[in-house]
Amino acid sequence: MADSPELPTSYAALPTKSIKLSHVPADSPTVTKVVVVTLYRPTKHNAWTSEMAQELRTVYNLFDVDDRVRAIVLTGSGKMFCAGADLEVGFAANGSKDEIEPGGARDHRDGAGWVTMAMHRCRKPTVVAINGSAVGVGITCTLPAAIRVAYKDAKIGFVFARRGLIAEGASAFFLPKLVGHSRAMHLVTTGSVYPASHPLLSNLFSETLPSPEATVARALELATDIAENTSTVSTAIMRDLLWRTPHSAEETHLLDSRLIWDMFGKGDNMEGVLSFFEKRKPDFKASFNNNGEIPAAWPWWTPVSFEKWMRKSRL
Repeated sequence: MADSPELPTSYAALPTKSIKLSHVPADSPTVTKVVVVTLYRPTKHNAWTSEMAQELRTVYNLFDVDDRVRAIVLTGSGKMFCAGADLEVGFAANGSKDEIEPGGARDHRDGAGWVTMAMHRCRKPTVVAINGSAVGVGITCTLPAAIRVAYKDAKIGFVFARRGLIAEGASAFFLPKLVGHSRAMHLVTTGSVYPASHPLLSNLFSETLPSPEATVARALELATDIAENTSTVSTAIMRDLLWRTPHSAEETHLLDSRLIWDMFGKGDNMEGVLSFFEKRKPDFKASFNNNGEIPAAWPWWTPVSFEKWMRKSRL
């Protein structure tokens, strides 16, 4: 098993260039339960680059194993969330084309996919505050998040067909599950841009807000509530159940019965019940770093090894 990465004393102090990290409250010198990740290329409308993708992947891998972090807010600086790929540097520079990994395997996976896989595999929920326009990779990078809230007038576009490309970042997996197959086909086939409040996007955002400021404030409120009042293990396993549901109702019933049986009477379950009766905030402590708190049936799927897949690839 690979060694765990070294965790920072402060995420805000990390020397990132294309994203900014902050704690909640922002003046905290140490890591807080909620960490805010801000796409930060203000003079370029937060346009996506390979550097941004690498920084996002790195911090999400840290969040995943950092028990101090319980929820993440992702937003953009200024009036934009993300304008999509930085066309001035070209599409090749925004992905991993022709990058060679140790051992000589070519990593041709797209940069957005790096990030969506890191977010998807991260066991801490992300609340996205789409405070302004999000097009192309600017919207596909948010699809694995637990919750998305958006400024009602933010322009949203899956514009790939108008650029001679396809939607990346495993969008074909995520988007139909979020908005339905018919709406997903409409969005990617037309490549049109719509306001976040448009009916076609109604299932993509759990809430639309009247201003960018209200959008960020609502995301912080949601993330804080999650961090303070929910079990990290419970929320992560329920998200896995929703994304990785077995093929039938019967199989799902057998699986969730096994999971809940294994969790019954464990620390977080006992604390959740006790705090309810004592009318106080819960103090959940279960962690994926403590195998004694994890149901034996998790994970119930076979994890994909990108490294093993790359070694077999001849692309």
